[in-house]
Amino acid sequence: MAGDTGHGQRLRFTVLGPVRAWRGEELLHTGSPQQRALLAALLLRGGRTATAPELVDALWGDEPPHAALAALRTYASRLRKAFGPDADALVSESGGYAIRVREGGLDIDTAERLAAEADKARGAGDRGRARELMNQALGLWDGEPLAGLSGPYADTQRARLDEWRLSLLETRLDLDLEVGSHAEAVSELTALTAAHPLRERLRELLMLALYRSGRQAEALAVYADTRRLLADELGVDPCSELSELQQRILQADVDLNFHMGADRPSAGPTFIRPAQLPATVPDFTGRAAFVGELSDQLATAEGSVMAVSAVAGIGGVGKTTLAVHVAHAARHHFPDGQLYVDLQGTGPVVAEPEAILGSFLRALGIPDSAIPEGVEERAALFRSTLDGRRVLTLLDNARDAAQVRPLLPGNEGCAALVTSRSRMVDLAGAHLVDLDVMSPEEALVLFTRIVGAERVGAERDAAMDVVAACGFLPLAIRIAASRLAARRTWTVTVLARKLADERRRLDELRAGDLAVKATFELGYGQLEPAQARAFRLLGLADGPDISLAAAAALLDLDPDDTEELLESLVDTSLLESAAPGRYRFHDLVRLYARSCAERDEQPPAEREAALSRLLDFYLATAAGVYVLERPGDQLLVHLTPTTHPGLTFTDRSAASDWLFAEAGCLLACVRQHADSSGDTLRRAVDLLLAAKDLAESGADSRQYEQAATALLTAARTTGDTRAEGRARTVLTHVHNVAGRFAQADEQARQAVLLGRACEDPIPCCYASNNRGITAIYQHRHEDAEAYISQALACFRADGNRPGEASALSNLSRVHLDSGRVQSGLRLAEQAIAIYREVNVSWRLANGLYAYGVALTRAGRHVEALAQLAEALPIFRDNRQRMWEGMTLFRMAELYLAAHQPAQAAAHAEQALVQLRTMGGDWRRGNALTVLGRCLDALGQSGRAHACWTEALAIFEQLGSSEAADVRELLTPVAV
Repeated sequence: MAGDTGHGQRLRFTVLGPVRAWRGEELLHTGSPQQRALLAALLLRGGRTATAPELVDALWGDEPPHAALAALRTYASRLRKAFGPDADALVSESGGYAIRVREGGLDIDTAERLAAEADKARGAGDRGRARELMNQALGLWDGEPLAGLSGPYADTQRARLDEWRLSLLETRLDLDLEVGSHAEAVSELTALTAAHPLRERLRELLMLALYRSGRQAEALAVYADTRRLLADELGVDPCSELSELQQRILQADVDLNFHMGADRPSAGPTFIRPAQLPATVPDFTGRAAFVGELSDQLATAEGSVMAVSAVAGIGGVGKTTLAVHVAHAARHHFPDGQLYVDLQGTGPVVAEPEAILGSFLRALGIPDSAIPEGVEERAALFRSTLDGRRVLTLLDNARDAAQVRPLLPGNEGCAALVTSRSRMVDLAGAHLVDLDVMSPEEALVLFTRIVGAERVGAERDAAMDVVAACGFLPLAIRIAASRLAARRTWTVTVLARKLADERRRLDELRAGDLAVKATFELGYGQLEPAQARAFRLLGLADGPDISLAAAAALLDLDPDDTEELLESLVDTSLLESAAPGRYRFHDLVRLYARSCAERDEQPPAEREAALSRLLDFYLATAAGVYVLERPGDQLLVHLTPTTHPGLTFTDRSAASDWLFAEAGCLLACVRQHADSSGDTLRRAVDLLLAAKDLAESGADSRQYEQAATALLTAARTTGDTRAEGRARTVLTHVHNVAGRFAQADEQARQAVLLGRACEDPIPCCYASNNRGITAIYQHRHEDAEAYISQALACFRADGNRPGEASALSNLSRVHLDSGRVQSGLRLAEQAIAIYREVNVSWRLANGLYAYGVALTRAGRHVEALAQLAEALPIFRDNRQRMWEGMTLFRMAELYLAAHQPAQAAAHAEQALVQLRTMGGDWRRGNALTVLGRCLDALGQSGRAHACWTEALAIFEQLGSSEAADVRELLTPVAV
C-alpha cells in the first residue's frame, strides 16, 4: 500500500514547520525549495488531486516560467525517487498529481484529530484530558509552518496555519483557566498580548487569569490599556465580552472564580472529582439508628443549605468507622466528589487548617502556584472552588470547632461530616451525634463476624464475657477478636479467662479514654517480648509515620528483623502499614505505646537511647545527602559525631528524594528534642544544618523554622553557647530566605559573637557569609564587604572550598553594587572555577547565577543569559523554588535590557509565580517592579501602574529604599 514499505516503515510528512519527509526515523532528501513547495501544495490538498494549472499557480503565481509544466514533471519525478520503495505514494491522475498519505502520516492531520478529540473531551466535561490533547496538538508545530518556502500560495497557507495555531492556543489557555492554572497562564498570555495587541480574546483571557491570581488592579488595567489601544489604532471600543468582564471584575462576581458558572452550563465540571474516602470495613455492624440519622442529615444537603454533622465519642468507640460507612452510603448525593482528612486532633501536633486546605485544593485540581498563603485566603478559594458543586467533606479526628470552621465548604449542596472526641457545641448549625459504646447484642455480632459463627456459637456465654470485658468498645472488640482468630488452638473461654484477670488491666481505669487504654492492654499483653519492645519504642517517635530504615535504627536491629517484627505488629492491628516500607500508629495506640514505654521499658535509659539512635540515623543520613550535594564542604567535619550510622547514597537524585520525602519525620525528630541538652541538643541543631535545603524548598520551610526556633530556646535555657550559635546560624539563613532581613542581621550578629566565643567555625563562616548577604539586600555595601571578607577568611582557614566559592560569589555582588564591575566579574569567575574544580552539583547553579548577574552589569547580555539559562534547570531539578524565581527575575531584567519586553514580561510573570509563595515580600516587590517596566515598554501603562502600586505598598511596609525608585516610576504614569 502507498506510504508503507515492505519492512513496515511508513512515510510521514511535516508541514507545521519545515516541509519534510521521513521513512521511519530516516529523513529523506526532498530537494530544492521549489520541489518542497510542490510537496507542500500536494500535502495540503488532503489527498485530493491538484491539476497542473493549480500547481503552477501555487508555485509561481502570476509569473510562471516558460517551462513550468516540464519543471513540475521534473519535481514530481525527483520526489518519487526520494520516496524510494514508497514512490507510489505520489500518483499521477487526470492531468495532475496527488499524494496518498496513510492515517497519522501528516502532522496537520494529526493536529486536527487531536483538536477534535480535545473538543469532544471538553464537551464531556473532562477538561484535564482536553487540555492534554490540545497541548499534544500544539506540540506538533516546529517553528514557522512551511518554513523556507516562498510564493503566494505558501504565504497564504502559512497565514492560515498561524491563525489556526493561535485559535488552538486560545482554546488551550481557556482550558488552563478552567482547571485553575491561571497563575501559569498569565506569563504566556502576557507574551501573546504583546505579540498580538489587537486580539481581544487574548486580552479577555489575560484579564480573567490576573483576576483569579488575586491581581484585580492589573486585570482592570489591561482593560484600560486595551480600550486606549483600540481607540488609537482602530477608532473603536472594546468588544462587549471584554466590557462585560470588566464590569464583573469590578463587582467581584463570584462566578469568575475558577469556573464560569451559568455561562458554561454544558461544559460540565471544571475540576477533578476527588474520591478520598477510606475503605469501609466489610464487617460493619449495628449502629442502625445512627446510620439512619446521619444519612438523613446528609440528604438535606440537596436543599438550599450546607449540612454539617458532628459525631462525638470516646476513643475507640467507632466514630471513624461509622462516619466512613455513612459517607460511602451517601456518595450518590455528592456526585462531584468526596474529600477526607485525618485532623490528628488527639496527637501532639494537630493538622493545621492551612495545610489541609492546600491539600484539598490540590485534590480538586488547583495547581500549587494558584494556592495562596494564609488560612483565610485558602478557605475563600476552597469555598469558591466548590461553588455550584456537590461535595462531601469528611473531617476525621478533629480537636475542636476552631480547627474545623475554616474547612467547612459553606456552599449549598455540600456537606461536612466531622468526628471528634469533643462534643462540638460551639460549631454553629451542626447536627450533633453522641456515639456511645455498642449494645451487648451489637458487640456480640461484631465479635462473631471476626472470629466465626462456629467458634462463638459453641461458647456464647464466654463470648459475652469477652465483649463485656472489652467494655463493648468496637476497637477493643476488634483487637480481642483478631487475637482469637489468629490463634486456632485457643477457645473463646481461654480468651475470656485471660481478660478476667484484672492484673492485665490498668488500675487507673475510670471511664472514657482510660477504657481505651485497657482495651489496648488486651493486645499488648499477648505480644512476644521482642514485639512488645518494638511496640513500646516505636511509640516514642513523633512524626506522621516511620520508615523501615528509621525503625531499624530506633530498635537497634537489622532491617530484616525489624521488618518481621513490624509486620507481626501489623497483623495484631496494633500498627498500620501506611505504604510499602512505612508504618504508623493510630494516634491513640501511639499514646498507649508511650505509656507502656514509660511503665515497662527497663532500664528507663533505653527510651532515651532509642530516640538518640533515631536522631543519629537522621543526622548521619542527612549529612550523607549534604556531602553528595556539596562535595568538599567542611561543615560535616564540625558536626557532632554520631554513634549509629544512617543510610548511604551513591546517587545524588535518590539522596535528595530521601531528604524531601523524610522531611516531616526528620523535623518531628528535631522538635522532639527541643527540651534536651548537651550532646543531644547539639546533634538536633546539627541535623537542621545538614538539612538546610528544606529551608529553601517552600514546602517544609515553616516547619523547619519552627524547629530551629524551638532549639534556640532550648540552647539559651541550658546555656549551651555552641548550640545557640549554630541555631542562630540556621535562623539567619531562614530569615534571609524569607526576606526578613532585619531579623536575619540580628541573628547573624549574635551567632558570630557566640561562634568566636567558643571558637566554632560554623557561625564564623556561615553566619558571617549570610550577614553579608543581608547587608547586600539592604544596600549597606561597606558592611557587606566587611562581613563577607570575614567569612572568606574563615572559609579559607577551614579549607572549605565550596564555602570559599560562595563567599567569592557574594563578594562579587558587593563589587558590582559599588561600581567595581571588572573586579566583580573576576570574583564571580573565581567562584565558578572553584565550584567546577570540586565538582559540586546543584550549588554550581548559585555560582552561575552570580556570574550571570556580573555579566549583566558588564553589559555582556548574551553571555549572562547563557549562564542563567544553565542555572535555571538545576534549580528546578533540585526543588529550589526561590532560586528558580530569582533566576527568572534576572532573565527578565536581561531581556528588558536587550529591548525584548515581551520575553522579559513572560519571565517576570514566571518569577512571580514562584516568589509569591517563597522568598518573602521584598523579592516579590522587585519582581513586580521589573514586570511593570516590561509592561510599560509594551505600551501597557495601566497594568504597569498596577504592578508598581503593589510593589510600592510592599516596599513602604518594609521600609525599603526601593520605595523611592518605584515612586519615580509611578510619577510619569500617575492618573
